[in-house]
Amino acid sequence: MPRPPADRSLLTRCRRIVVKVGTNTICDSAGRLDVKSVSSLARQIAEVMRSGVSVTLVASGAIGSGVGELDLPERPRELSKLQAVAAVGQGQLMRAFHDAFARHQVKVAQVLLTRDDFEHRRRYLNIRNTLAALEGFAALAIINENDTVAVDEIRFGDNDILASLVSAMLGADLLVFLTGVDGLIKDGSVLDCVECVDSETMSLVRGDRSSLGSGGMASKLTAAAAVTRAGQFAAIANSAAPNVLARLLGGEQIGTVFVPAKRRMSSRRRWIAQAARAAGKIFIDEGAAKALAAGGKSLLPSGIKAVSGPFERGATVSIIDQAGRELARGLTNYSSRQIDKIKGLRTCDIAKALGEKSHDEVVHRNNMTLR
Repeated sequence: MPRPPADRSLLTRCRRIVVKVGTNTICDSAGRLDVKSVSSLARQIAEVMRSGVSVTLVASGAIGSGVGELDLPERPRELSKLQAVAAVGQGQLMRAFHDAFARHQVKVAQVLLTRDDFEHRRRYLNIRNTLAALEGFAALAIINENDTVAVDEIRFGDNDILASLVSAMLGADLLVFLTGVDGLIKDGSVLDCVECVDSETMSLVRGDRSSLGSGGMASKLTAAAAVTRAGQFAAIANSAAPNVLARLLGGEQIGTVFVPAKRRMSSRRRWIAQAARAAGKIFIDEGAAKALAAGGKSLLPSGIKAVSGPFERGATVSIIDQAGRELARGLTNYSSRQIDKIKGLRTCDIAKALGEKSHDEVVHRNNMTLR
């Protein structure tokens, strides 16, 4: 929860940032793109890029733009219609960004992603390499969920979560949510700093989801929590505030800043913790939970009480303590069928139970992240 004001001078050291803008930030109430808002955003990002900061933009608005372009009275509810509207709106969105950034001599690139792209490690790395190449060309990557092909099983749900995954992928120093509010509000005042996104923090959320967008403050807090656990800053600020990006990066007290964990995760651990969805669960006893919580310990079969699957060797799994909390997440060395046979056993008994033993550890500490 809130603590005394953070040392915002640390934000002046940020060299790589991700900026997320929502539909209501760049579209009017009818869903049509607001040229003035897009132009202001382009000017600010161009100025930040000229100062030597690498920027990646995650932009909602394809469906909202399509609603306006097709003169629809409201956002459709059916998935097929949402996909069709997004197909119409995405072109309008990129045309507006292209024209706005061209006035500042900034080239733009469209990158459309689905949740499935983050699930597979090789594809994940390919995306990261593409974004690095675009940075080398001094081109701005504009990322959006591929709404025209995404289905319920692979949708991010909103671009706030997508932005957090992109931020983790790039190892960004800061993720900025530009919204229609001044920050996270408590008792009528904007919180300057949030150290931990806990239940008390989440209780401050109101039912503020926009009519054209799919997110809200709750999803931004969830995304901020993921980013800060990885050791990165996050901030929520009002897109209408003059020169909001430059002021944030200049250390000015504007918006709400979320403080990162002291230890920054490696790229691989960020992928395990955030990008790869868990294929199953491993339930552990109190002794194993204490060992993992202390840090630096692998999960051995002796501490496992039960397993929920099915999943194969190499899958990402959630490690659950006796209270039902997700204590850690990691890559398993054994399938769910094998774990069910060796749970509770000593490592010396694995070969007898399975006919072979590839590892002593079910989940090695190098392939695990604590939650």
